[in-house]
Amino acid sequence: MKFTRTEIPDVIVCEPNVFGDDRGFFMEAFRADKLTEFLGFKIDFCQDNVSKSSFGVLRGLHYQLPPYAQTKLVSVIKGRVLDVAVDIRKGSPTFGKHVSVELSETNKKQLLVPRGFAHGFVVLSEEAIFTYKVDSYYSPEHDRGIAYNAPELNIDWKLPVEQIQLSQKDVNQVGFLEADLVSYELNMYK
Repeated sequence: MKFTRTEIPDVIVCEPNVFGDDRGFFMEAFRADKLTEFLGFKIDFCQDNVSKSSFGVLRGLHYQLPPYAQTKLVSVIKGRVLDVAVDIRKGSPTFGKHVSVELSETNKKQLLVPRGFAHGFVVLSEEAIFTYKVDSYYSPEHDRGIAYNAPELNIDWKLPVEQIQLSQKDVNQVGFLEADLVSYELNMYK
């Protein structure tokens, strides 16, 4: 596996080695030992989630508050999405900044989104199957969100607004400045 830090160094692009021929391909989608070696500590993922969405569906921006904050390792099994991670750690040098990475069944990239980041994605293909590992269980009481189009964030979702499909939950998300944010001292991965 190859690991690359993004312009926000805590957000990491993971690229598995893919071995393919005219019959198909093989890859190790996750190796705990390789990730631990790169980070210098272990992430204990405890839950895998899968969602299927059609073109234009935007899910996000979501996060959980401590003590149920989550590190996510996200990838696409089918289709293509624009994946976004926003730094919501008050006091962080990259507070309010975001990283956007295209994840697809073709490029097989994954994004490691640490605790202290809001996360979302929009489907750019006809449909997408999106999968992610988390290191803390879902807790409805700690579940929070930020409006995908918060002007302070200036995220280019690569689609015209009329093509974006939101859940009622995401229609009702608060702006960035109204959101429950986290402290920069949050232990991002443990």
